[in-house]
Amino acid sequence: MGIGFFGSLIVGGLAGWLASIFMKADTGLILNIILGIVGAGLLNMILGWFGIYAERSWLPQLIVGAAGAAALIAAYRRLSS
Repeated sequence: MGIGFFGSLIVGGLAGWLASIFMKADTGLILNIILGIVGAGLLNMILGWFGIYAERSWLPQLIVGAAGAAALIAAYRRLSS
C-alpha cells in the first residue's frame, strides 16, 4: 500500500519546499511539487539499482523526495551557469 496520488502531491510539495529552503532556491508551489515528485522518482530509481528501497510511507518518501529535489536544483544550477 503506497501513499496514493494526493499523498504523493502533498509529500512532493513538502519535499520540494524543504529542498528549496535547504538549497536557498526561489521556487513556487507548483515547481516545488514537481521537483519533489520527480526528485523522489529519480532517486528511488537510482537507489533501486543498488538494492535500496524506501518504504511506501510518507516519511521515507519525504526524505528521498527532498534529497532528489535538492539534487535536481543543484543539477539545474550547474547546467545554467
